[in-house]
Amino acid sequence: MHAIRTILSAVCLAAAGLVWLPSVSTAQDVGVVQSPVLVVDPERLFEQTRLGQSLLAQIQAEREALIALNRQIEAELEAEEKALTQKRDETSPEEFREMADAFDAKVQQIRRDSERRVRDLERNRERAPIDFMRQVEPVLVDIMRAANGVVVIDARNVLLRAEVVDITNVAIARIDALLTPNAPDDAQDPASDKTETPSDPAPEEPQ
Repeated sequence: MHAIRTILSAVCLAAAGLVWLPSVSTAQDVGVVQSPVLVVDPERLFEQTRLGQSLLAQIQAEREALIALNRQIEAELEAEEKALTQKRDETSPEEFREMADAFDAKVQQIRRDSERRVRDLERNRERAPIDFMRQVEPVLVDIMRAANGVVVIDARNVLLRAEVVDITNVAIARIDALLTPNAPDDAQDPASDKTETPSDPAPEEPQ
């Protein structure tokens, strides 16, 4: 989660070094601490809210679909390569060379398509925490206003703090109450984007 941690740290307003917090009080009517300085853990928000978990599950589903597609392509390429090899004795050298060259060109195109899919998946994974924070920002703003706060700081960048100013649990509860995870879009099936199949090094599986 290092990449997610880096991205989320950039989204939240961070404090450097030792933070001296003012005196705080809790207001029962708003349900949050009254303090100009509040802290929140963006990583916990992403991992523990239903919205964040939905985004993570969608990325995992895309990854598994891509792995399955790559395995299917690999099997088809192997079968086509075997069939091509069997034709060697049935065709002239010139004709066989044309068939082999066409096969190699197809393999290279499939490799490029596979690498593009992996890059797209990685890009989606990197964007997920940013998209999440954009969606939950109004909830954090409402909590900050209810607390008469002026700043919300990434809790992981604070050296010392009073736990009472940590609004992470409150934020998780309110995000779950107010933001319903979107139903997955009718995402394009990776299989529908594939080219005809061949052999050579099989397409890479996402790590």
